[in-house]
Amino acid sequence: MFKALLLLLFSLPCWAAPPYMARQQALNHLLKNDCGACHGLTLQGGMGPSLLADALNGKPDDFLVDTILNGRKGTAMPPWKPFMNEAEARWLVQELRKSR
Repeated sequence: MFKALLLLLFSLPCWAAPPYMARQQALNHLLKNDCGACHGLTLQGGMGPSLLADALNGKPDDFLVDTILNGRKGTAMPPWKPFMNEAEARWLVQELRKSR
């Protein structure tokens, strides 16, 4: 049973499993401190646009994940791909969609 569960877990695509609690805390810290440096400490906007749920409404998850991972050419938005994987970026997008 345990072996089958491990096999299932390791066969799932990377986006299928949310990050563990400790990693979620690290990602929230990155969001508030690193992202907040440009998007405002309350994420309401600054040098970068607002990251609150209302501002993200209408923007597809894939667009937001791509922006997080690869940055935006011609802007100050850097790529965060060296610091997180796609599943973690998707988790961040879901967290941002809950923000008010």
